[in-house]
Amino acid sequence: MSATSVEHTVTLHGHALSYADSGSGPVLLFIHGLLGSQRQWAHLVDRLDDDHRLVVPDLFGHGQSAKPVGDYSLGAHAATLRDLLDRLGIEQVTLVGHSLGGGIAMVFSYLFPERVDKLVLVASGGLGREVSPLLRSATLPGAEYVLPVIASGWMRDRIASAGRALGSVGLRPGRDLTEVWDGFTSLGDADTRRAFLATTRAVIDPGGQSVNAHDYLPEAAPIPTLVVWGTKDRMIPAWHAASATASIQSCRVELFQGAGHFPHLDDPERFAALVREFVGEAA
Repeated sequence: MSATSVEHTVTLHGHALSYADSGSGPVLLFIHGLLGSQRQWAHLVDRLDDDHRLVVPDLFGHGQSAKPVGDYSLGAHAATLRDLLDRLGIEQVTLVGHSLGGGIAMVFSYLFPERVDKLVLVASGGLGREVSPLLRSATLPGAEYVLPVIASGWMRDRIASAGRALGSVGLRPGRDLTEVWDGFTSLGDADTRRAFLATTRAVIDPGGQSVNAHDYLPEAAPIPTLVVWGTKDRMIPAWHAASATASIQSCRVELFQGAGHFPHLDDPERFAALVREFVGEAA
């Protein structure tokens, strides 16, 4: 993380959860995506923590947090984040969730609406069935036996030397490829691999995303929401951003032209400015 942030570890449900905490002011809770970590938000700390408090955890099963055997559903992750806020004495936050983290943020806002001031969804899961074949393949029978082979050091070296292999499954060159590759290399660890499969199978089946926020969001308490998407996202299609407006009241959509699945990394200055503006608006 940034030199201005402080990394901590807290024990929740008997397991260590790693998080960074910096700044003061209105609280922003950042939630990374599948195979991500707090590292993917580090570049925003210096841009936002001068007048905001940033809490940036590694979800269980990711980064430096524990990878226990257990429940990796969206609701379980949301409950863990609620417990983290309780431990920190934080009553209300703006949630900023990317990909899987967006799905967790929506479930959190549905379960604990009194804890959420605003919601920022970045290339969010849970807004449609479509998702990359790369992720669908992890839900197929036998994936637990195939992953150790393709995530082995020998195979990673071969794939790295032929980077076109990842491009062939629909990943956008550049930032998307870098971030997904970093996540993929972590699958060489057996505990991370088990947690990845449990998390993926909680939200995706061979046909696509299996959790649909449109089933419950129309009945949820209205929360001001900013949806950010890259127009060249090949993991989750950008048109899901438009579908969000059908179920989320007070929803604003911002598209990043030419950006992929990580618009907050492709154009961090614009993203930070949008978040700052959105958080500062009257509800």
